[in-house]
Amino acid sequence: QVQLAEAGGGLVQAGGSLSLSCAASGPDLRLYFMGWFRQAPGKEREFVASIGWIPGSSKYADSLRDRFTISRDNSKSSLTLHMNDLKPEDTAVYYCAASLRVTLESAYWGQGTQVTVSG
Repeated sequence: QVQLAEAGGGLVQAGGSLSLSCAASGPDLRLYFMGWFRQAPGKEREFVASIGWIPGSSKYADSLRDRFTISRDNSKSSLTLHMNDLKPEDTAVYYCAASLRVTLESAYWGQGTQVTVSG
């Protein structure tokens, strides 16, 4: 059983930056791919970014790769999402996920953290 807890959401002005963190606990975390998803009001949950145990294994949604950076600290079992040049359309609840599958199917989920970007 993997448990995930996000932190770092909040209100930010358009053009600003924000970092989200996710603390993970559980056995054999090195086996898990981890990532971020987001869900805006009235929309389906969408993939943001993911990363494996190996450095350089990160993947991004095409529309976000220039502004968002995912990183993983394996020694601390933590995941971070740095978001730059935020736009009002980035407003959403951001969820941390962990899965044994690279596609993050059948994932464990955190409770989510709200990010609101004011225009």
